[in-house]
Amino acid sequence: MKGSWFLTVFVATIAAGCVAALGATITDLGPWYQSLQKPDWNPPDGIFPIVWTIIYALIWISGITAWRAAPTSASAQWVISLFALNGFLNITWSLLFFRLQRPDWAMIELVFLWLSILALIVYCGRFSRLAAALLVPYLIWVGIAGALNWAVIDLNGPFI
Repeated sequence: MKGSWFLTVFVATIAAGCVAALGATITDLGPWYQSLQKPDWNPPDGIFPIVWTIIYALIWISGITAWRAAPTSASAQWVISLFALNGFLNITWSLLFFRLQRPDWAMIELVFLWLSILALIVYCGRFSRLAAALLVPYLIWVGIAGALNWAVIDLNGPFI
């Protein structure tokens, strides 16, 4: 993609920071979440911010790498659009699960989030294997989150 390296990094940093900040702001580990029954294999709460920080760093590097490797302006716009859609779905999951306290709705939305990550891997992999590979831990982590989400529904549902 044409454009300065600095601009690419700046835009990616702002975008990743906004998604991470909104997601963190929406996530509420208060009384409702603490009262939920969780599976025995649920990671300790302190693990989540560490893993998400690593995941966001990988997403950030992947986005920059894919954007810079995009062979045309049109493909670069697709990279931006797919990452934007993914960020929206990421925030929406937190909103549904934590703020609206609807793990059942969040589970449905999580399918779209997971598919958006897969779409990013496939699309970016067409011109940058590195960008695609950096997203694989994100795909795996969201898969684990999906299993946890399902377990919460199973142990606590129905949600009305």
